[in-house]
Amino acid sequence: MHTILQPEGWAKPIGYANGMAATGRMVFVGGQVGWNAACEFESDDFVEQVRQTLMNVVAILAEGGAKPQHITSMTWYFTDKSEYLGNLKGIGQVYREIIGRHFPAMAAVQVVALVEDRAKIEIQATAVIPE
Repeated sequence: MHTILQPEGWAKPIGYANGMAATGRMVFVGGQVGWNAACEFESDDFVEQVRQTLMNVVAILAEGGAKPQHITSMTWYFTDKSEYLGNLKGIGQVYREIIGRHFPAMAAVQVVALVEDRAKIEIQATAVIPE
C-alpha cells in the first residue's frame, strides 16, 4: 500500500517512519484538537486529549474514504514537551487502539500555545488512499 523509506544503514525508528512513498487519492486532515464533535473539551488529561484528537483525525479520514492505515504523514503539536515525554506509554497505548500498528512519517513539535486555550495537543495528518 505504502512504501516505508528507510535509508540503508540508518537506525530503525520506533513508533514512526523517516519517510513514506505512496500513490493514490490524497486526504488532508487539518489540525485537530482534543475536543468532541460539539467543540467541547471533556478532559484536561494529556492522554485523554490525545485519544480524542486521534479519534477526530480518524473521523475526518473516514469522511474522505480513508482509514488509519492510509496515513502517510502526521505532525503533532503540543504545549509541553515534558508532559508529552512523561506520557509516552499512555500515548502509545491509545495510538495503537485508534490507529493500530501503523507508523507513518511523523514530526513532534513543542509550541508556545495552541489557538484553543484548553488544547494540549493538535495533530495534522495526510493520508493516501491507494488507486
